[in-house]
Formats: sequence, structure tokens, C-alpha cells
Amino acid sequence: MVKHSSRIELKQSAYKNNISFIRKKIGGHPILSSVVKANAYGHGIDAFVPMAEKCGIRHFSVASSFEAEQVLNSRKKESHIMIMGIIYEEDIPWAIEHDIEFFVYNFDRLPVALDAAKKVGKPAKVHIEMETGANRTGMPKEELNPTLSFLKKHQEYLVFEGLCTHFGGAESQANQFKIDLQHKRFKNFLKTCQSKGVLPNTKHIACSAAALAMPDTVYDMVRIGVAQYGFWPSPEIYYNHLHEVDKKSDAALKRIFTWKTDIMDIRKVDQGEFIGYGTAFQATHEMTIAVLPLGYSNGYPRALSNRGQVLIEGKKAPIVGLINMNLFMVDITHIPGTKVGDEVVLIGRQGNSVINVSSFTNATQLLNNEMLSRLPAAIPRTVVK
Repeated sequence: MVKHSSRIELKQSAYKNNISFIRKKIGGHPILSSVVKANAYGHGIDAFVPMAEKCGIRHFSVASSFEAEQVLNSRKKESHIMIMGIIYEEDIPWAIEHDIEFFVYNFDRLPVALDAAKKVGKPAKVHIEMETGANRTGMPKEELNPTLSFLKKHQEYLVFEGLCTHFGGAESQANQFKIDLQHKRFKNFLKTCQSKGVLPNTKHIACSAAALAMPDTVYDMVRIGVAQYGFWPSPEIYYNHLHEVDKKSDAALKRIFTWKTDIMDIRKVDQGEFIGYGTAFQATHEMTIAVLPLGYSNGYPRALSNRGQVLIEGKKAPIVGLINMNLFMVDITHIPGTKVGDEVVLIGRQGNSVINVSSFTNATQLLNNEMLSRLPAAIPRTVVK
């Protein structure tokens, strides 16, 4: 099998640590749904799902029916799949056939789901997502009563699997008044369900930030995205944790992700010569540079031109010149003995040095999630101990 120009490794022991930490925070009762949208936040659905199952995860949340099919092809039979976003009408029978749960955020979708369930001969498992103040997706409050009546009337074919909502910004203290209002509205919707005698099997509203910092938002299930991959949802959530445990620092969450490549070529550059396209970098002295076989087409941000660093033999090697579509150069003048084929760490640890995703995101104005989810699916992902 031919080799790709870079590779991603996922550390099983780090993931196990993260799940144990999250479990301590949320308790043993709630279902922990692993959010694997955006190709498992760039970690790779195919590699990541079996890795999560090894740590006891049996529920996965995705953003589309396309992603649901990817999980379906990677999971064990006893694991559940939930579509939180787009499911096209023509895909609903397929979802029902495979016991895939899906969000319903407007009343008009229910008769469609009912018809599909009758044709397939199996009930549809629906989660009613309510609008509480994020104003993205969510059922308007005036549709809840007709929805509950419809679910009650057609319970043979429509399973009320969940009542849920999505917080708009739980990671920031500045949004707390909004989150409190959303939670209050959700509680009122729950009361309506109770008064009508139509209750969901599960209630769920907590994302990573809410699950880690707001215990009152933890119901029957939590939808954990960024935290399982070893990232705090925000500095505020991390500082809140430090306050809880009375520590100055705590490596409670561990990154599971390492991105690597290899040196493609090594070149000597005379003083005064330019490196790469244009005149973005001119050698101020005689230099030794390493050529690396990837660039912005492989998800390496062009904004790191002349700013970023990689790790070679445990030392930081600064990027020189512009990052190209599929090449960039780094200065290795200070790392003697380097050879073509030597391993290069783009993100992760090598020896005592670390390149964090945050070093990318601080320099490029990208979010952690944005940076990771942009990594091409073609980069091979493998699980290591």
C-alpha cells in the first residue's frame, strides 16, 4: 500500500483517561454520547469509533445521515447512532431500518417519519429538539402540544426517544444568563410533557462545557464532543475545574492526537538567497533547511508561513518562507545530524517538546475545532497504545 505524505496517531490510553475524567464529573447514570461529527473532529470516524467502544462508549452523535452511515460501518451492533442535524426525507426509511435515532425540529417532519415507519414496518426513534434561545434548529414552543398529541396517537410507529435542546455558548461565563434562560424554557417543556402524560425515554441538553461545569444540566444523556478528544471547551471551563479541585494546574484531559510526517529533502541555502515562493524569507546567514511533503491542501494552515514550528529530534524547527499547496520548509541549521526520512511532529509531543493545536489557532485565528475538522479525511489515522 502506498504511503500518504502525513499520518495521524490516536492514543488509546489518553482517551481512556479522558472518559474516566468525564465520568467522574457526570456520574454513572447518564448515557455518554460521543459526538463524532466532522469526521470525529478530524480524528477520523473509522479509527475513532472502535477506540471509543473499547472504553465503553455505546452511543454516537453525528450531524448528518452521511456521517451516520460512516459510524454504522465502523461500530459494533450494540452501539446506538443519533443524527442531530440534516437527514433528507429520502434517507428516513434507511435510518429507521438501521435503528438510527434522529432529531425532529419541526412538526411537519413527524407525518413523514410516520409514513416511512409504516412502510419499513419498524418504529422511528425520534428526539424532539426544542427551540430555547439558540435560534438555530429547534421546534417552536407552539408546536410542542400538537407534537405530543401526534406522538401519543402514533406511538406504535413513533418512539419518543428524547426531548432535547442545544445551548448557544455554554463555554462562556458571559453567556450564563442566556444558558439559564434556555434551561428554564427546557424545564417548562418538560412540564408540558408530564402534564400531557407523554414522556421521552431520555432528556438531554448538556454539551462538553455544560457537562463539566453545570451539574444541573446533566439529565439522562450528555453529548460530549471536544472534551473527549482532550480539549477544554474554553479557558473558563478549565479554570472552573481548577477552582473545584483547588489546584493551580491539572492535566485532567489529555490530547489523543499526534500528526506526523517525514523529511522529504535537506538543502543548503547561501546567505542572501530567498526560500520558497516570492521574497517572504531571505536567508540572513548560511542555512540548512528541511523540505516537508505537505501544505495547505493537507490542512496545514498557510497563515503559519514564517510563524509556525515543527518538532525534529525533539527540537523546534521554525517554518521559513510561505507554506505551499503541498510543501513547506523549516530551518534545521541548529539540529545537526538530521537525515532525509527522519520523523517530524506537526502536532503533538516529541521528546520534551510539544506543539499544541493552540499554537496553530493562536497564530491563525482558527478555533481548535475548526483547525482539526479541516484535516482531510484522506490522511490515515491509526490507534496506538
